[in-house]
Amino acid sequence: MNETLVLEKAWDKTFPKSDQVITKKVTFHNRYGITLAADLYMPKEVSGKQPAIAVCGPFGAVKEQCAGLYAQTMAERGFLTLAFDPSFTGESGGMPRYMASPDINTEDFQAAVDFLSVMEEVDHDKIGILGICGWGGMALNTASLDTRIKATAAMTMYDMARVNANGYFDEGDQEETRYQLKKTLNEQRVMDYRNGTYARAGGCMELPVADDAPFFVKDYSAYYKGRAYHKRSLNSNEGWNQIGCMSFINQPILRYTNEIRSAVLLVHGEKAHSCYFSKDAYAAMIKDSSYTDNKELLLIPDAVHTDLYDNLDVIPFDKLEAFFREHLK
Repeated sequence: MNETLVLEKAWDKTFPKSDQVITKKVTFHNRYGITLAADLYMPKEVSGKQPAIAVCGPFGAVKEQCAGLYAQTMAERGFLTLAFDPSFTGESGGMPRYMASPDINTEDFQAAVDFLSVMEEVDHDKIGILGICGWGGMALNTASLDTRIKATAAMTMYDMARVNANGYFDEGDQEETRYQLKKTLNEQRVMDYRNGTYARAGGCMELPVADDAPFFVKDYSAYYKGRAYHKRSLNSNEGWNQIGCMSFINQPILRYTNEIRSAVLLVHGEKAHSCYFSKDAYAAMIKDSSYTDNKELLLIPDAVHTDLYDNLDVIPFDKLEAFFREHLK
């Protein structure tokens, strides 16, 4: 039995509403029976069956933040788009709250494709996906599994399996470091079970962030605690459960990306702390692959990680439109 969700009726996005787009709330379910909440963006000036794009991310964000901005902007450019909250987060269902799963989160993207595939307004042979930050990695994982997807864009991508297992910049890529991390997380499981609640890990640092903090930490806080704060965003508030992401440690998500036959575009800022994720993912995707002609890595000069969240002067929407037009035809 699917969950009944209570959805916000007012416009509560972190970006202005477009007068070129019709927006409505929708729900759909994944194969685990979790009901997902989404915003559907439909271009006003387009009729007939349309190409469609499912949008999600970043990891720990909600659809009212940059996923919605991407979805609305691509709808202005003639695509029907669906920005959704992943299981256990935002307005979507799933208990307990604030958990992440390599399997279920990949399924969330596939469930969005299910939903789009039965819409009368959608050309079912013209469906793509777009993932931002940690959901860029989930998008690549989904594309390697779902043959219905004709084009995938991964923006300022994180490989959540790699960063959970190895830490930032792979500085924790040692067996002993991973062992101590797993030991801590499993001790936390016992405390959570005893207490009957899940301890939260904490979201981004409060503003102002200390001067000696790494730039990317300041960058995240400026977005999540500042210009794009949202009451339902994990990163804007208390973060994931401390044990919420532990299964990523030993479940790599990008094993078969070099078998993706459909088109893939990776976009990253050259100065982003996370740029190595996209560079390495692209190299792995084309290694020993027979399907390299429709794969591309685009690096944006001088751009940092969150520039590709909401900086309209940096996000290459013309490129994204051209990419999806070419491959959703």
